[in-house]
Amino acid sequence: MSRAVIIARWLAAIFFTAAGANHFLNPGIYLGMMPPWLPWPEAMNYISGAAEIAGGLGLLWAGTRRLAGWGLIALLIAIFPANVHVALQGEMPGLDVSPLTLWLRLPFQAVFIAWVWWVALRSETRVAP
Repeated sequence: MSRAVIIARWLAAIFFTAAGANHFLNPGIYLGMMPPWLPWPEAMNYISGAAEIAGGLGLLWAGTRRLAGWGLIALLIAIFPANVHVALQGEMPGLDVSPLTLWLRLPFQAVFIAWVWWVALRSETRVAP
């Protein structure tokens, strides 16, 4: 196991755990991102936050790493419509972000998916460090 993978895994775990916690600490940001056609926005916010926390922490243990990786990838795909919705709105409620930035951040979903795949799912990472 390379040192780079271990460091990237820990950074991903911290990133996703902190992002998930932020759903509970600052729910207004995420509620403002929800497309109006989604039911139960508050519940969806807390479920996605809890899923991010679980996925982030799950990356740290070999026994849960693959499940956490697939779960985080599914979550990243599932929340993409909310990111598109925000870009189409041209604003992110609660944050001062330019419309251009909202469009430029969309490709980062693919970067995050690749990051999770690298630290959790590629064959080298199947063996515990």
